[in-house]
Amino acid sequence: MSRGFASSYRIALVVAAVLASFAGVGARLVSLHVLQREKFLSYIEKARDEIIIQNARRGDILDAHGSLLATSRSLIVLGADPQALRKEDEAKWPALARLLGLRAADLEKKFAEKIRPAAEAAGDDNGAPETDAADDGHEVRWVKLCDAVDESTYDQIKALNIRGIYGNRIFARVYPQNQLAAHVLGYVNGEGEPVMGLERYLDFYLRGQNGWLETERDGLRRELAQFRSRDVAPADGYDAVLSLDATVQNMVEQELQRLADKYHPAKATIIVGDLRPDHAGFLLALGNWPSFNPNDYSRAGLAAQRNIAITDQFEPGSTFKIVAASAALNENLVTPASRFDCTIESVEYEGTLRHLPREDASDHFDHPLSVAEIIAKSSNKGAAQLAMRLGDQKFYDYVRAFGFGQSTGFPAGGEIDGELAPPARWDGLTITRMPMGQSVGVTAMQMHCAMGVIASGGYLLRPQVVKEIRDTDGSVIYRFRPVVKRRVLSESTARTMARLLEGVAMTDGSGNAPEAAIPGFEVAGKTGTAQKLLPVVDAKGHTVLRYSDRHHIASFVGFFPASNPQVAITVIVDDADACVPGGVAYGHIVAAPVFKRLGEQLIPYLNLQPPAEPARPQFAMEGGPR
Repeated sequence: MSRGFASSYRIALVVAAVLASFAGVGARLVSLHVLQREKFLSYIEKARDEIIIQNARRGDILDAHGSLLATSRSLIVLGADPQALRKEDEAKWPALARLLGLRAADLEKKFAEKIRPAAEAAGDDNGAPETDAADDGHEVRWVKLCDAVDESTYDQIKALNIRGIYGNRIFARVYPQNQLAAHVLGYVNGEGEPVMGLERYLDFYLRGQNGWLETERDGLRRELAQFRSRDVAPADGYDAVLSLDATVQNMVEQELQRLADKYHPAKATIIVGDLRPDHAGFLLALGNWPSFNPNDYSRAGLAAQRNIAITDQFEPGSTFKIVAASAALNENLVTPASRFDCTIESVEYEGTLRHLPREDASDHFDHPLSVAEIIAKSSNKGAAQLAMRLGDQKFYDYVRAFGFGQSTGFPAGGEIDGELAPPARWDGLTITRMPMGQSVGVTAMQMHCAMGVIASGGYLLRPQVVKEIRDTDGSVIYRFRPVVKRRVLSESTARTMARLLEGVAMTDGSGNAPEAAIPGFEVAGKTGTAQKLLPVVDAKGHTVLRYSDRHHIASFVGFFPASNPQVAITVIVDDADACVPGGVAYGHIVAAPVFKRLGEQLIPYLNLQPPAEPARPQFAMEGGPR
């Protein structure tokens, strides 16, 4: 019998439904908290736990006077969590767009990207954390808005107080003086990896150690600081102080540009070395043309990035004559006054008649030349006869002792050994051609160091460019000292050669490079005009290498003051012939004037004063106490 709406059947049905609901909730709770507890707990921990990398700041590279050559600028990679954005913040979006330099419509488009297709999400490399997955894609929790926001702009963005906008701090490598010393410095690429130069060589010191946080974030990606379990602070990188002087480097690069504008060479190199006591072997400048801006390295070709001072070899020509002359003097086989007939076409050597190389077309010697004249007038036949006095093996040993056929140890990386065949592989002409700088491949750095043997009193110096490594407090943790690889010549021989090399730059007509003379200073040096070996097709259709009469490498390698060497300068200019009157780029025409102009600028800048008595610095031998 019915008792109104609340019948026994209906009450039972309601009770059953309520009990079934509670039973379902209970079963689900048991499933979540008991049966599948470990599975879902791992999901929660994965979503909340996070390791946040705290990037270390890369150390600076400074010149000898503390000017910044490479540094790291703090930047913010700005992004947004589209899931955390609030409708009430939409009125602030145009202001955010203006700060980022974006159109408001483009910003809104980024914010609207809340679901990413599964295939696209699988290939996403933006570093965003994994979020809830669905069959049709993933929730987007990170959209990059800008790669690099400076600190002041980021402060303005934070002041807008837009929820869901956050940034990650990085350090971008910048080179404040643009292309200055680019080949020495190298650069750090967009992935933060050092590619070349000192950036790569000193990476162990410069890089530093990143820190990290082990923490948790809530659903809006905000850190829950109370759950932070570990906080390891980053250790910033050390600074490197170079021997390079930015002012001298700028002088060099201006001269390189002047060479490029006037002669349009294939390439050119200038090296300025310091020979003052306690600085010997360190470089004040090294420049190449063409060059590049490490701030914009991607626009530079590989040829422009190559440090040709150590990566490219060439036949040096007459600058190489210092080896035969120095060796013969050092072995007491000749004196500066010893004379040789430099008009003969051939000479008997080891039982065989050897043809001597021809002289320059303008040279017609009417008397036997002394060793001093062989150097001053750059006689090819004289240099060959000096080497013959030594013999194949002894001459080769001196060539090796001067540093040829092996790396100099310059720290920027990429250095080659050059090319030097042992006597067992020489043909009948090598002993007559190598003394004049043919049949041997050298680098500009090797030629610079070889002249340094004479300038330093007989030592082969290791070329260096790093003076100190300093920690973040500015304390010196390592200081580099002048080091030589070996003694090559006696000090008396080196002094004699320095005096003989003064004859090259004499302005009285006795030398072949008066263009290098610096009034009031004793200039010691040697010119080079080397024919380039170029491929040609012979009568049989074969491609062979032959010396060209229209393509040369012009050079001048020297130092001053000769009685107390303080600065060494090497100038190498490749293939400037087309823009030289007469079509031959002689060393005294192209390279020697550059030596002079640089020397005249360095004298007042470095306050160079030639003393009456030479002062030879003391060196530590390589591998010994430093």
